[in-house]
Amino acid sequence: MNEEEAGNMAYYTVGTIVNTHGIKGEVRVIATTDFPESRFAVGSTLYTFQSGQTQPVSLSVASVRKHKQFYLLSFDGKPSINDVEIYKGSTLKVTDNELETGDLRPGEYYYHQIVGLKVVTEDGEELGKIKEILAPGANDVWVVDRPGKDDLLLPKIDQVIKHVDLDAGQVTVELMEGLE
Repeated sequence: MNEEEAGNMAYYTVGTIVNTHGIKGEVRVIATTDFPESRFAVGSTLYTFQSGQTQPVSLSVASVRKHKQFYLLSFDGKPSINDVEIYKGSTLKVTDNELETGDLRPGEYYYHQIVGLKVVTEDGEELGKIKEILAPGANDVWVVDRPGKDDLLLPKIDQVIKHVDLDAGQVTVELMEGLE
């Protein structure tokens, strides 16, 4: 999930408005969230950042329906294509207040919760800090920044990631053969 700071508020991308749809103020959205049903629910607030503007525009979802690979959204107070045309190509975001850990199953985390955590082995050896998360395929890969060494790539699988302790700010890992 990409993060942007505007003032003190952190924003996370949940989709992109790729086009308008029809003449009644609907937009076509490609979701980039794992939780489109809750992010695009009627009544939820989304923020769009437009080029040249420092403050995001707040939009309240009035209707939502699935159409092919898109979500068709309309917004309160925007009943016509003319009202939403300006949002084409813009990114839809939610604030960190809207992120609910209730959306997550045990063992699932938001990217922003993992990036920055200290990585230690089961023996207590400190390896570095997680600097980014890659999603190349079946499993995410956590990239560990190690001082004076190449980055360590850890697959997000139970055999490697043993324990995530958000309160302590660290991840305990078991380095399998070939990961050093």
